Amino acid sequence: MAAKTVVITGATSGIGEAAALELARRGARIVLVARDATRAEATLVKLRAANPAVDPVAHMADLSRLAEMKRVAKEIASEEPEIDVLINNAGAMFSSRGETEDGLEKTFALNHMSYFVVTELLLANLKRTKGARIVSTASDAHMGAKLDFDDLQSRRRYSGFAVYGKSKLCNILFNRELARRLEGSGVTANCLHPGFVATRFGDESGGIAQVAIRIVKPVGAIAPREGAKTVVYLALSPEVEGRSGGYYYKEKLSTPSRAAQNDDDARRLWEISTGLAGLGGSA
Repeated sequence: MAAKTVVITGATSGIGEAAALELARRGARIVLVARDATRAEATLVKLRAANPAVDPVAHMADLSRLAEMKRVAKEIASEEPEIDVLINNAGAMFSSRGETEDGLEKTFALNHMSYFVVTELLLANLKRTKGARIVSTASDAHMGAKLDFDDLQSRRRYSGFAVYGKSKLCNILFNRELARRLEGSGVTANCLHPGFVATRFGDESGGIAQVAIRIVKPVGAIAPREGAKTVVYLALSPEVEGRSGGYYYKEKLSTPSRAAQNDDDARRLWEISTGLAGLGGSA
């Protein structure tokens, strides 16, 4: 990864930070997107220690807001002419339903739309970089989920766990359609299930979900560095060079749910997301 530029969202804790540090140790220059300035600075200190040869960069943005997604992506695009790897990793779960200023349900906005918008606005930079890769963190939480295209914003019925699962289904469908649209471009797109990882995830979700996650974490969760292994694998392994559209777990190709393999739904979600974002969907 020496002299390569990696852009990563959700990199100030958990598997995002673990992946960023491992890639930095291998020589990569990290460009991270963060919401909290204090945590961002703490991560930058760790990144400089991991790779003193290059200076990492942090961009601040609230990736639940369309204007912020667009602003930060355009800033990065203007400052980083070539991007070798884009890692979409920002995400959260919320026990109670909330809407952003754009009228989007917060889980859908942060977990899906940020992937879509940031990727779309960095595609030109990725396409001009030989062998560029896009890696998106999804989850087996998508199993059993199904999209209701008449209620993507979960206004009729809301459950934090169920809506989170739907957002992870969106990640896999997004990756599937993205890979199809990138055929022949030289850019690959893959997604992954990191496993149940002991991170900050869910600590601020509120309600019963927050309590349940805190109870289960000490029993069944793996360390962030373990959960980040497949992210790192997809970012640099020669084994996946030229391979695209896959869903991986423990560094191996895995099979997502039937709903996650629906090409019609993948195309429909892409078209809806393009409209919501007010972008051209150029991939």
